[in-house]
Amino acid sequence: MHVVLYQPEIPYNTGSVGRTCVAVGAKLWLVRPLGFRVDDYYLRRAGLDYWQYLDWEVVDDWAALEKQLPAERFWFFSKKATKPYTSVSFQKNDVLVFGSESQGLPAEMLDANPNQNLRIPVRSEVRSLNLSNAVAVATYEALRQWDATEI
Repeated sequence: MHVVLYQPEIPYNTGSVGRTCVAVGAKLWLVRPLGFRVDDYYLRRAGLDYWQYLDWEVVDDWAALEKQLPAERFWFFSKKATKPYTSVSFQKNDVLVFGSESQGLPAEMLDANPNQNLRIPVRSEVRSLNLSNAVAVATYEALRQWDATEI
C-alpha cells in the first residue's frame, strides 16, 4: 500500500501519518511543495522514534510521482467526493492520495478521476477530519478488508 500526501503543510500531521505508515507497512510519498522541511524537528517529533523504520520518498510534483509510482489504482480522498471509502475493495498495491490540510486535493485532479474519489463521512458541523486521522481511517479499512491479523 502507498500513502500519498499532496502538498502537506503541517509537520505534526505528516509525522503522525509516517507513524501510521510504519504501523501498516505502507510507503509514504510526499509531493512538493511542502509546508515544512523534511528535517523539521516537529516532523520527526510527531513520528517519534518510528521514523527510522519508515519507507518514504519526496517527489517534486504530481507528474514525478506518476512516473515513479506507476500503480494501476489511485484512490483520491476528498470531502467533495460522494462515494464512501467503505464501498470499494482495496488491493495491496493501491495508492491512497490525500490533499493538503487547508486546500485538499485540486479540483482538476478530482475531476480527472471521478470514479476513484472517496469520502470519509463526517457530520456537517465538521469541515473535514484531521489529515492524519483520515489516513488512519483509510489504511485500517484496507487492512480490515484484507483480514490482516499480522502485517
